[in-house]
Amino acid sequence: MVGKIEIIISPPVIAYLNDLVIVLYKEEYFGFIESAEDYVSKIYKAIEYNLKAGVYKSTPTTIQFLGKNYIFYKSNTRTTWYIFFEKHKNKILVTGILTNHSPLANNLK
Repeated sequence: MVGKIEIIISPPVIAYLNDLVIVLYKEEYFGFIESAEDYVSKIYKAIEYNLKAGVYKSTPTTIQFLGKNYIFYKSNTRTTWYIFFEKHKNKILVTGILTNHSPLANNLK
């Protein structure tokens, strides 16, 4: 991809990540809300960085409803995030997100 890339994150993905902050805090994955916010902020940064790098994979047809392509971000030793998207010229729309803990992630192996 040449030129400036515009990355747009769909409202459902934004809502999911916003809710994730609360879930991570309430389920005591993090002791402070700020720590949960920092974790989600790193996911946003990884999305932007990895999408601009231009290295991605094609999504298997069984889960293409999430997006035709995907990247991944390993946030720690136990969790990998899969970010799904559609691309057209210099625009990328992030359409789905899930972790390796989701049963749908089994389609990626």
